[in-house]
Amino acid sequence: MILVTGGAGFIGSNLQAALSRRGLETIVVDSLGCKGKWQNLAKHPPDRIIHPDKLTEFLDTRPPLEMVFHLGAVSSTTATDGDHTWATNVELSRSLWTWCAERGVRFVYASSAATYGGGAEGFEDEQAAEALARLRPLNLYGWTKHAFDLNVARRLAAARERPPQWAGLKFFNVYGPNEYHKGSMISVVKVKHDEVAAGKPARLFRSDVEGLADGAQARDFIWVGDVVDVLLWLLDTPAVSGLFNLGTGRARTYLDLAHAVCDAAGQPRAVDFIDMPASLKGQYQSFTQAPMDRLRAAGYSGQFTPLEEGIRRYVQDYLATPDLYA
Repeated sequence: MILVTGGAGFIGSNLQAALSRRGLETIVVDSLGCKGKWQNLAKHPPDRIIHPDKLTEFLDTRPPLEMVFHLGAVSSTTATDGDHTWATNVELSRSLWTWCAERGVRFVYASSAATYGGGAEGFEDEQAAEALARLRPLNLYGWTKHAFDLNVARRLAAARERPPQWAGLKFFNVYGPNEYHKGSMISVVKVKHDEVAAGKPARLFRSDVEGLADGAQARDFIWVGDVVDVLLWLLDTPAVSGLFNLGTGRARTYLDLAHAVCDAAGQPRAVDFIDMPASLKGQYQSFTQAPMDRLRAAGYSGQFTPLEEGIRRYVQDYLATPDLYA
């Protein structure tokens, strides 16, 4: 029995689909709401769906869980409700860590590349508290994810309780099907596709960094299927624990991305540059790239999908079809 918090969300529903294909019993913790999130699960219904408000009650029944994938979070980089974001991203994570440690249940949780802030301290996935303490996230979301990474590091340093396997994954920029409920946090790939499909140029922010050309801002974009492959590998490899980056190891520019979307949609390459919104200034990462040495050293040998191929799959297999869902 596998429990997936955020299991009706973007990465969670793709993971739940893969677990279901393996014939595993899946318990999803999520709120389906009224924005169509149920469609993320329509092709592979879980065995149970637990509302987040009922999670403690469910865990009190001591279900025979093998593993908890904790992917549920307040994930908006523009979140402003500090109390709610802390309670969801830190306190809930602490409670699940303790529950898993006390019952011998394996635990994998979602961290984020947002913990690295502007990247001044680099993007090395060191898990020692001293190294983590040097990071300066740029927003509330990144800060709360960072706070839990630090909490884990301090627990380990103090030899406190830990699950038999634990892993934190610093997700970089994930894109792919089942993200349609995310509103303003939907991937750039989907946004650019919608612009191009409507016959408009892809719009990109002008650079706000001196010496950096418009469109040369770069991120490590990763196909959601590659993320799921790593999560399944952790399920299959219980001896591996640690804090790991999860990107491709290669930054690509937003101009590369926009061109790839145009190509996949069969449209001419056309890009317009617009001013960055005031709300993003000072909180915008102009460069991210995930060093993947630690995950490779732990034994992961899977290959990561090139940006052009991932975008082609997303556009042609999902976005350009009547059925958008995986």
